[in-house]
Amino acid sequence: MLAHPNLATTTHKTWALILAAGHGHRLAAALNGTSKQFLLWQNLPLFWHPALAISRSSVVDGVIFVFPPEELQLAQAMIRDARCRKDLGLPWFVTAGGELRQDSVRLGLEALPANARHVLVHDAARPFLQPNLVRRISAALNEGADGVIPVVPVTDTIKTIADGRVTGTLPRANLMSVQTPQGFALEVLREAHAYALKTRLTVTDDAALLEALGYEVRAIPGEDHNVKITRPEDLDRLHDTSPQEVRTGMGYDVHRFGQGHPLKLGGVPIPGTQEVVAHSDGDVLLHALIDAILGCACLDDIGTHFPDNDPRFEGISSAVLLHQALDMAHEAGFTPLHADMTVVAQSPRLTPYRNEIKKNVARLLSLPPDAVNLKATTEEHLGFTGRVEGIKAYAIVTATRAPYRETRPAE
Repeated sequence: MLAHPNLATTTHKTWALILAAGHGHRLAAALNGTSKQFLLWQNLPLFWHPALAISRSSVVDGVIFVFPPEELQLAQAMIRDARCRKDLGLPWFVTAGGELRQDSVRLGLEALPANARHVLVHDAARPFLQPNLVRRISAALNEGADGVIPVVPVTDTIKTIADGRVTGTLPRANLMSVQTPQGFALEVLREAHAYALKTRLTVTDDAALLEALGYEVRAIPGEDHNVKITRPEDLDRLHDTSPQEVRTGMGYDVHRFGQGHPLKLGGVPIPGTQEVVAHSDGDVLLHALIDAILGCACLDDIGTHFPDNDPRFEGISSAVLLHQALDMAHEAGFTPLHADMTVVAQSPRLTPYRNEIKKNVARLLSLPPDAVNLKATTEEHLGFTGRVEGIKAYAIVTATRAPYRETRPAE
């Protein structure tokens, strides 16, 4: 088992299992024998894409990857390469799966840390997962649900067939197609898998195990683009042949020094410096970045969506606001590609924190480190920054229209 080196210092509550232990026989010929989870898409293995979405959700504390036992060495090598390109910023394990899907889930559950409370189970072959769905599933679990599944309506008429003849037509209004991730209270799912092992019950998804034990499973709206790569024709979904639209957004923000919140820039605390006066946590760099992201999608500005007179945002982490802005940009079809930022301040000096800020912003944006730039400058003792009365930041973000647009289900 391969562990992330920072695992021991992390508090664990909600973890995700990414199931990548299947062999995908229907796709094997089209991929020359390569298992679909190891297929490279956008220079990253297919299994890494949902892991990135999960890491960007800010509600999951770690990831367990479950691979075929005979492919663990390959998987570890691919993870090392993927981390260099786009790091998760989360602790993770790699463990071996079993013959059946439910065997792989059970073995993945055994690898979870002792203080995990909830678990999300996701198929590696669903690479189009978006963070918003992960957050909605987690919210339902935190409300007390034993199990949560995302569903989308069935649009085709479904008939039962026996010996080539129609034996019935099912009422389409009550039929739903089930997606992953599926979320569970961890102890309930462990109980369900122990029951299945004891009774030799075989199912196609974990929710069916809870149903067999009489637990309530809550359904929430899924997302149409969260499809599974299963058949050769599904590979076309990985090829976007339409020309991409590229946009640039600019953001600017300023905060006054004074009694208030400890200074943070890009989510990184800057100790031993002035405090900032702000309604939220006062991260001037992330606020400029939020405006730049909203600008790419023509979605007004930070004050429109997160007004400074709304008590909901008092003292809130700017990273949370950034994730909400990213969700809105994704809903509009845009994904950031690059960020260039400038902090203007006479004090403090940011050189000791520059690399840490860049790395954290890259993680928050799910971008490689070489796609994020940070500059710091003074105004030669001129103006309010020169008098050390405050701090300001500029950000420019380049984004492209994503091939698969996230849509928020109606409440």
